[in-house]
Amino acid sequence: MRARIWGCRGSLAAPGPETVRYGGNTSCVEVRLDDGTAIVLDAGTGIRPLGLQLDREQVKVVHLLLSHLHMDHLQGLGFFRPIYDAGVELHVWGPPSTVQSLDDRIGAYLSPPLFPVSLSEIPSKLFFHDAPDEPWQIGSASVLAVTVAHQGPTLGYRIEEGGRSLAYIPDHEPSIGVDLRSLGEDWLSGHAVAREADVLIHDAQYSEEEYPHHVGWGHSSIEHVVTFAQLAKVKRLLLFHHDPHHSDEELDALCVRARELWPD
Repeated sequence: MRARIWGCRGSLAAPGPETVRYGGNTSCVEVRLDDGTAIVLDAGTGIRPLGLQLDREQVKVVHLLLSHLHMDHLQGLGFFRPIYDAGVELHVWGPPSTVQSLDDRIGAYLSPPLFPVSLSEIPSKLFFHDAPDEPWQIGSASVLAVTVAHQGPTLGYRIEEGGRSLAYIPDHEPSIGVDLRSLGEDWLSGHAVAREADVLIHDAQYSEEEYPHHVGWGHSSIEHVVTFAQLAKVKRLLLFHHDPHHSDEELDALCVRARELWPD
């Protein structure tokens, strides 16, 4: 499989000269499987340019895996060009709810007065699925969804294909007031998704200095994410969901700090 990040910003898009290297679009990751299947992780503003690429390639079946339904992970869906193509089939997977169906929850945003087009008016074939409790197959990959600690129902995803694995946990506060290293695997939020992954894409919204002012907001400090990755024994860590206030230079500094915490 191949992965490409189209949006790595958290909370709010942050375009401008100070964010041009890492980008200002909100969460969106493209995964292409060996059999050509297109999987999209989240529908932040980064999904708009991805949609243009998929349209040029005439990709007609897309699987969209939503980690949760906060606006920064959903706000690009109405600008995803493939949904306006009647020949496209879009499968949307997301966290289950006992109160509302997934399409009703998404439809609360994709409808007037918040958006001019309702789900029922979108010409593509839309299929909505609650993410199963057990691994399921998408194309040539096995996909696992596990509930993780964040504000509201939130999933982390693991995609496995051909002996390789990608873990995606974009919004995550693995502990509040507890040393992660004191928790066993069964008590560590997200461990089942990240365990020994070849690549982990993980929330890294705050510096160590910023985090005490945001405890309980559902996001990780740089120390959190590095410790979590070490405990999960991942092979490669990608820092993600960057605070909209962080410039490219500040993100460079967070990368330096991550390497200090995990010199191996």
